[in-house]
Order: sequence, then structure tokens, then C-alpha cells
Amino acid sequence: MLRIENVLRYGAAAPAGAPRLVLPFERRCVSRQTVQLSDGRAAALFLPRGTVLRGGDVLAAEDGTRIVVEAAPEQVLIVRAHDPRALARAAYHLGNRHVPVEVGAGHLKIEHDHVLADLLRRLEVELEPAAAPFEPESGAYGAPHQHGHAHDH
Repeated sequence: MLRIENVLRYGAAAPAGAPRLVLPFERRCVSRQTVQLSDGRAAALFLPRGTVLRGGDVLAAEDGTRIVVEAAPEQVLIVRAHDPRALARAAYHLGNRHVPVEVGAGHLKIEHDHVLADLLRRLEVELEPAAAPFEPESGAYGAPHQHGHAHDH
């Protein structure tokens, strides 16, 4: 099994036709796991704890193989509004709930969630369900994404 321990990050050199690692966001936040590459090979990720892989990152296996990370399409909600204030309000309420959010030009993108969809409809924004890659913001200080909700205040 191929062992992967290094992330070279976005834009690092990878040969044409390099194998791809296609994962949804939730799995790109797991630093220790077994995965399958696009060429069918099994690989073991042994990345530093807290590593969040992004589409376009390049990984280096211990045998020198370079692997390109690709964000898999997943079920998301694209949030738009005719009024910038309404979109800002939606962003505020999502952030207040610690929801991972991808910020785009004139839209927000979140993982599909019917409870959040109901909240957003009450805020009078437009929702478009889609299957698309999801690349949420990493946070104001570049902290890795975490799934827990524990807080030290």
C-alpha cells in the first residue's frame, strides 16, 4: 500500500496524468485514513494532525509518487440574494452557528442541511441545491477545520 505523509500544497509540480485523490470535504479533514486513488491503488494517509486538504493540493508518497487532491462533488446549497444586506445577514447567521461556509462572488455555499435551508428561507434569500465541490473558509486565523463544538472561553 502506498504511504502518503507529505502535503506539498496548491500548485506544486505534479506530472501530467498524476493519480488523483477525490474526496468530499469531510474526508479531506481526516489526517489518518485509507483511501483509493483514481488509478485504483490503495493508499494510507499519515498526514500531520489537523491537516485539511484542499482541491489542487499535491501530496507526495514515500516512493516519490505525486498525487493531486480533487474536491469531490457533494450535495450543497448555493445561497444568493438580490440584496447584499440579505446575503450578509445569511452569512452572519450561518457563522453564528459555526457552519462551514464557502464564500464566492455574490453567493455562499454550505453543505446541504434541511434545518439550515428553513432558516435561510426565513431570511428571504434564494437557495439552489447542487452537486458541487465544497471548499469552505478555513477561518480568520487559518485554523484547521474542526468538527467539535467545544469552546474554551
